[in-house]
Amino acid sequence: MGEHPLLAATDLGHTPIVVMVAYLLILLGLGIFGYLRGKATEEDYYLAGRGQGLLVTSLTIMATFFSGVALLGFPGMVYKNGIPPMFLALNLPVAGAAVYLLGNGIRKLGKARGYVTPGDMIAGYYGGSAIRIVVAILGILYVLPYIIIQIKAGGLLVGALFPESASLNILGIEIDMFDIGATALSIVTLIYVLVGGMRSVAWTDVLQGCLLLSGAMLAGLAVMISMGGPEAFFKKVAELDPKQLTMQDPASSKWNPWWILTFCMFASLASIVQPAQWMRFYAARSAKVLRRSAVIFAVVLPACFLFGVMLVGLVGRVVHPEIADPDQIAVLMLREELPLMLGGLGIVLVSIIMVAIMAASMSTADSNLHALGGVLTRDVYDQYKPDASERERAWVGRIVIIVTTLLALLIVSLGKHTEFGKGLLETIAEFFFLAMAFSCQLVPAAVDILYIRRGTRAGAMAGMITGAVVVLAMLLFNKDPDVQMIKRIIDLGCLAVTFNVLVFFAVSLYTRKPDPEHVAGFKRDLS
Repeated sequence: MGEHPLLAATDLGHTPIVVMVAYLLILLGLGIFGYLRGKATEEDYYLAGRGQGLLVTSLTIMATFFSGVALLGFPGMVYKNGIPPMFLALNLPVAGAAVYLLGNGIRKLGKARGYVTPGDMIAGYYGGSAIRIVVAILGILYVLPYIIIQIKAGGLLVGALFPESASLNILGIEIDMFDIGATALSIVTLIYVLVGGMRSVAWTDVLQGCLLLSGAMLAGLAVMISMGGPEAFFKKVAELDPKQLTMQDPASSKWNPWWILTFCMFASLASIVQPAQWMRFYAARSAKVLRRSAVIFAVVLPACFLFGVMLVGLVGRVVHPEIADPDQIAVLMLREELPLMLGGLGIVLVSIIMVAIMAASMSTADSNLHALGGVLTRDVYDQYKPDASERERAWVGRIVIIVTTLLALLIVSLGKHTEFGKGLLETIAEFFFLAMAFSCQLVPAAVDILYIRRGTRAGAMAGMITGAVVVLAMLLFNKDPDVQMIKRIIDLGCLAVTFNVLVFFAVSLYTRKPDPEHVAGFKRDLS
């Protein structure tokens, strides 16, 4: 993101440093506390003993869903495209419904059969190690881009908080606030994930969830007050270009009802069945906890999106009709308005909201790092060394987390300072937008296991592979006019899942079904 000159208009002094250091120290303290409360078992490290209550479960699910990219990117989308992107908030009640309908069944099977990853459940039902590897690959294609992009978002936030800070030259290498922010985010996240596992991740998510939810609502309230209240706001919005206040034509833009509807349906499902969320279902204490968490999710998050971060983008378009980088609009508006309104308290609140956006990045990065360790250990390493001890598997998971964090940080740094890295980061950013389409391919198998139980191993594998191939094909032929038109009408995840379901059904008709007694056992565990 490029820096806008207005970002430096308000001198925040040392307040952001104090707030950020305090926040990072609290996270480290929670990591140590999680370690002291934990047990030296694989189940405790990955699932916190399957005993998480309502507060922790609801906030960790929301914090994992609500990323730093969303808090920066969604206001930018609204700034560029007006009202239509605000309808993306409809995906949140759908996601809440998915938690309600899928989450408890996943929790029941996980508790009854000792499952830790999505691959455990899907391979446990259909049988075979090949399907486990397919599920692991789909999960990894979701997780890796998310980790890299969240670290980048953390660097950008620190750069925006301290735009006046000079770069440092260490051993001939120029290090700016972006590098410091990305490194600090990575190291602190790495430490508490390694030390305390799911328990530390979930407890830090409670803090991060409170910060990001209150920060989002505070941001929306601040910009609304800055406009002189709701009446003045709506008068100003009415003066915008009419194209920004209406849905657009599918022939010219993806911001049309068809694309938004399919995105809200399938992006929601993808974000709920991705590995980090799936493991949170296993970790919940009871059905009541998960169902109440689903209701909280469906009510609280849409309010934060609509009346918080998205409102900032719309007000920003009214106040600043032209800025170089729309993704900076949230930072720009908050740095301008809060200190003017509240003086010293406004500076403190700006710092807290900026840290809240960093919290959104960290809460998504930590959850995905932790999940990646579990996926690669249980679904890949265990297949090649099934006799590995629990202690050995735990250390393999930790090594995966360390290597992934350092690799992601290296890619982000190269992307900032070298042409090769910039091209690599752009490629990963493309996969970031495809990540949900890959993750969504687990939905048909999950629904079959929980509700239908008519599919076969060959059908499930063929369906998932077909869906993934459709996603990759749309990427490879992205410049073709027909492909671009299809992608403007229907979300890529929706398109890929449609092919997935058709192939899953067709292949399952002609291939061997699981043993009836085996299926009956799953049915009993779910009842």
